[in-house]
Amino acid sequence: MNDVFADLATETELVDRMVAALDERQWALETPAPGWTIAKQVAHLSFVFRLAGLAASDPDTFTALTSNIDDFNAAVNGALEGYPLDSPAELLARWRQESAEAVRALTDLPEGAIVPWLVRPLPATVLACAGMMELFAHGQDIADTLRIRPERTDRIGHVVIFATLTWDFGYLSRGLPTPPVQLRYEITAPSGEVWEYGPADSAERVTGPAVDFALLVTRRRHRADLAVTATGAEADRWLDIAQAYRGPAGEGRAPGQFDHLKTLAG
Repeated sequence: MNDVFADLATETELVDRMVAALDERQWALETPAPGWTIAKQVAHLSFVFRLAGLAASDPDTFTALTSNIDDFNAAVNGALEGYPLDSPAELLARWRQESAEAVRALTDLPEGAIVPWLVRPLPATVLACAGMMELFAHGQDIADTLRIRPERTDRIGHVVIFATLTWDFGYLSRGLPTPPVQLRYEITAPSGEVWEYGPADSAERVTGPAVDFALLVTRRRHRADLAVTATGAEADRWLDIAQAYRGPAGEGRAPGQFDHLKTLAG
């Protein structure tokens, strides 16, 4: 967790690297998220990082800006109208500015700092993990559109941590009661290290590679296409509804939708 701010900066640079040289036609390409072009994906990230930067550097302004937001998805979609979606150079410049300001503001906070956020205040490190999740999810959409295999390292551990902290979001988004169980997670990092979370004696456990786990909880791949497995009825149910973000789950992705990308080089 202590490295999350540096890792956040690195992941923003990787997204930047994917889009920096795109032409206008490519910025307008539709991504696997229905109705979302690459430009909209970058604008969404820019807006979320703008909010995170305000939460860290100017909590009063953040609170005033978000106090009337009842529907975050609607607020995000509305905010996209204020971004120059038809001007790649301007949009890229704004993304670079707002992401850099957010990372700097979070990094400058004292250790253990708590910042306001949309549902409840969060440790700054957890908010940075949320940023890592956003970068992973929307960066994957961009990569899939451009037929790129993104670089995946043990930095993905921050996405894994965030997903275990927000394991109930899938239930909440569907109006389902959160079951009185604790899941056990045994997730294998790209380096081969095994990350373990939750009670070791839990009968409900989830295992698999970290990249597949992150694709599952961001709903960027269908469960059937991933090497994530469950032991126990509730863990099995969770794999169908897992999501590491609040709000509607969306349609997700279809089985086999990305089979054509399996042979891509790293």
